Amino acid sequence: MDNLIVAPSTDPIKNVSEIIEYARSLQHCADFLHCDIMDGKFVENKTYTYKGLKEVNQRTTMPLDVHLMVESPSKCIKDYLLAGANILTIHFEAYKNKKLLVRDLKYIRKKKALAGLSIKPSTLVADILPYLCFVDVILVMSVEPGKSGQEFIEDIYKKIVELSKVKNDYKLDIKIEVDGGITPPISQKLKMFGADMVVSGSYVFNSDNKELAIDELR
Repeated sequence: MDNLIVAPSTDPIKNVSEIIEYARSLQHCADFLHCDIMDGKFVENKTYTYKGLKEVNQRTTMPLDVHLMVESPSKCIKDYLLAGANILTIHFEAYKNKKLLVRDLKYIRKKKALAGLSIKPSTLVADILPYLCFVDVILVMSVEPGKSGQEFIEDIYKKIVELSKVKNDYKLDIKIEVDGGITPPISQKLKMFGADMVVSGSYVFNSDNKELAIDELR
């Protein structure tokens, strides 16, 4: 796998200092730190804000892959970019007004971060086709967003194949990222089907040998 992204497991980690400690322990072997930002509205869980992200950015060297699972992304994008997001991903489903979605994706790029667009498992590839030209990373959720430890949804393989075909047919310069329930065999299949990046939360976090777990996922 080209890029292995680690995420502190959402449930047991509750404060920023633990996230920083986790990132420091893996910054020599993982490519990005995946930062799930939840507001308790778009998803049930609630996590830290841009202030916590800024602290993580200041005290670690790992690039930050920031995933906004929030009800109103437009209100906080600027804050998370200023806090240090290298990839900033917003949810397709959070926007009723798709003109605002395009505006926000363009703004992220303007501020020299990679613009990410995330979709829930039920969202169709056809729904996001008009917006892929504004995107650097498409994040496919392979579990329902908001909680760690869920099992990978098998239908996601078809979605990755479909996205990979669109990417190649239209020569789009985008990375396909997958998040949720990923184990080494699943990671290898995803890579074969066209995924470029995988996010690992529970698999790495719960491993006794986290560096080995990361190697296995590649």
